[in-house]
Order: sequence, then C-alpha cells, then structure tokens
Amino acid sequence: MDHKNEAEIVARVLNGDRQAYALLIEEYKTPIYNLAYRMTRNSQDAEDLAQETFLRSFDQLFRYDAKRSFYTWLYTISLNIIRNHLKKNSARRWDNFRQGEKISVTGEFDDKRFASQEPQVRDEWSKEREEKLERCLQKLSPELRELMVLRFYQGLSFEVISEITGLSLSAIKMRVYRGLEKLRKYIEENVTSER
Repeated sequence: MDHKNEAEIVARVLNGDRQAYALLIEEYKTPIYNLAYRMTRNSQDAEDLAQETFLRSFDQLFRYDAKRSFYTWLYTISLNIIRNHLKKNSARRWDNFRQGEKISVTGEFDDKRFASQEPQVRDEWSKEREEKLERCLQKLSPELRELMVLRFYQGLSFEVISEITGLSLSAIKMRVYRGLEKLRKYIEENVTSER
C-alpha cells in the first residue's frame, strides 16, 4: 500500500468511517505480528501485542502525521509496546525460545549443494540451520536483536529503521554491523562447540 492510499484511509477513519481502519489492519497485521513474534518468541504474546498495537494506533490516529508513512508510524508504536512488554516480563523473556516454539526464518537458501539434496534431507538441514541461527540471535542484546529483526526479518531499509527508532542512520548501520559481527562470533562458537 502506498503512502497516498494510507493517508486517504486514515482521513476516512478520522472523518468517521471506522470500517476503513480494517484495510490498514489487513495490510499490516502480518508484519506487525511477525515483529512481535521475533522479539518475544511467543505466539500468544505476539498476537496480544499486535492487537494492542492496532488498538493503540486507532486511539491515537489523530496524532498521525500524514507526511510520514503510516507503516513507519505503526512500527514505532509496535516497538514501544513490545519494549514495554519485554521490560515487564524480563524474567521469562527468552524462556519461550528454549521451550521450543519455532517459526520459519528466511525461506530459501541459495546453496547449490543444499538445493541438490533430497527434500527431506534439505528440510532437516534447513530446520537445524534455522534453530542454530535463532539461538544465536537470542544471545544478542534486546537493542541489537531489535535492529537485526527490523533489518533482516522485516526487510526494512536503514532509513525506515531510523525513522522508527529515532536513531541516526550511522548509528543504525554501526549497530547492525556490530550485531552481524556478534552473530558471526556466536555462530562460529556454536560450530566449534559441536565438533
């Protein structure tokens, strides 16, 4: 959905057409849920946080600046809700991951040896690779993990992440680079410890 359509739908909602908000929910429910899931590793929490995001954004819609992208504004609200949730639940924050709740990570791998294997072997290898990557991702600080999720799982540009988080482009690039370096280190440690 482009910015113009978003702004038109928001204007309709602000003029009393509450049903129009369903169009925005339909457009953004999956990315907002995925963001919440990646940060909490719990599907029920992710559903609750996504719902809270849409309820709060609806209540605060009068504050939306039509010059900005709606999804950027929505992501900002969602991240704030997720951060608050994680602070409140810090004791059990990452236990859900260790309890085995899983979700597909990235889809296809571009590896010729991998592609030539039988589907069952490929699926097992893919699942194992996903699990290892997830374990390593969970070792990052919440701040770095948030940026990694926004950049690589949500596919957002550095510019959009900057707008959402309020951080400068250079700070985001440096932190993403630092996150990648730490992930690389964790992955190497993981491989070394399995030998």
